[in-house]
Amino acid sequence: MMIKKTPKKRRPRKKNNYFTKVHEDAIVRYALTDSKAERTDLYINFIGPAFDEMVDKIVYTYKFNNLPNIDYLKDDCKLWLITILDKYDVSRKSKAFSYFSVITKNWFIHKVKQNSKKLKRDLHYDDLNDETEIEQFITENTYESNREQQEFWQHLFGEMDKWENLKLKDTERKVLQAIKILFNSTDDIEIFNKKAIYLYMREITGLNTKQIVNNLNRIRKRYRIFKVEWEKGNI
Repeated sequence: MMIKKTPKKRRPRKKNNYFTKVHEDAIVRYALTDSKAERTDLYINFIGPAFDEMVDKIVYTYKFNNLPNIDYLKDDCKLWLITILDKYDVSRKSKAFSYFSVITKNWFIHKVKQNSKKLKRDLHYDDLNDETEIEQFITENTYESNREQQEFWQHLFGEMDKWENLKLKDTERKVLQAIKILFNSTDDIEIFNKKAIYLYMREITGLNTKQIVNNLNRIRKRYRIFKVEWEKGNI
């Protein structure tokens, strides 16, 4: 006599109760308003708690919790999400939850790659036999890294010179020149954070923060194109 197997019941998918339409609407309102008070209120009451839960769940689901110092990384990721929150394009067809979930996942994937590179370097270091080999390894890697960085910045400065020859708006030209001044003055000035950079740029250009941000976004697009071409080896 054959015994019929009872088909397993599929587990119902858990509802996403922490990132609902209320939170979607809060992000849209955040992106559309210029009021600091309203943005603070929206973040504290709606967006922040949703981001906290989202980051924790993504870390758990994709096993990013194996990364060293994961608690610090989660905090860093949440801070980074705050800095790009107002960049969310409300005209996008994708929901804010999908948009920021993908960004968060990619952020941690990048950290995994960075950690893998570090582990490979550490393993190579452990395989070295004596002080001479260790010293040679450090010297070669430092030299190679420094040379690559130097070549990158030299080519970038050359590219920025080309950008100045383009038909730029007066405000964009001022911001581009300010960037070059800051790069060339790194030994003479102290830049501790993003706010300090904007402060220096306001003093150099005479523009307000909104004008600086808008023009930095235009320059950033050119920089991203340059970096992609550099990484492909086309420059």
